[in-house]
Amino acid sequence: MITSYNYPAMGDALIIVLAPNVTNPKINQFDNVVAITDSNTNQIIGINVFGMGQQLGIQEDRGQIFLDEKQINQLNQLFKSVGLETELTVSPSKLVVGYVESMQAHPDSDHLHITQTRVTEDKTLQIVSGSPNMAENIKVVVAQPGTMMPSGEIIWDGALRGIDSAGMIVSGRELRLPGAPDKPGALILPETFGEVGEPFDFEKGAQLFEA
Repeated sequence: MITSYNYPAMGDALIIVLAPNVTNPKINQFDNVVAITDSNTNQIIGINVFGMGQQLGIQEDRGQIFLDEKQINQLNQLFKSVGLETELTVSPSKLVVGYVESMQAHPDSDHLHITQTRVTEDKTLQIVSGSPNMAENIKVVVAQPGTMMPSGEIIWDGALRGIDSAGMIVSGRELRLPGAPDKPGALILPETFGEVGEPFDFEKGAQLFEA
């Protein structure tokens, strides 16, 4: 789940993204709640909530936000009251510290690698990476599927030249860290940066490029 809010740009609208966009969405309005549904599967892929900024305490927020349990409960109560049958849960940042356990050459590319990258103690993702500095046994920053990048781009599951890729191993440039090199290459983290699975700390990340 990705949530964002920007009053000057969008008005008092909380944008909730639950799944990738589709070519044939169906729009249903429930009072001040608009649900976007995949008309083929009836899966809710997004919800827009209007006029709740003050109640949720988010009117000063800009861009992606992370709602706490109290805010999620407020939204679920609202959905129930207007007849929308869905329930949200707290969703922490999916931009996390990862660890590249193994890599192999892509069978259809001379520069891509297929990595097995651990993102929690019991979860490993297959991620295809074109980073020229990719290697085994390094700590990196992983944008898991469902991550909103600083640019506003949303990362989903995909495939590169026929190989499934669950997310992206990102660079300092893609994280928009001050002083990061303006060239391709994974951001390799110091061993002491954080534990695998922890949300990426932008303040600590910026310190990596201080003179």
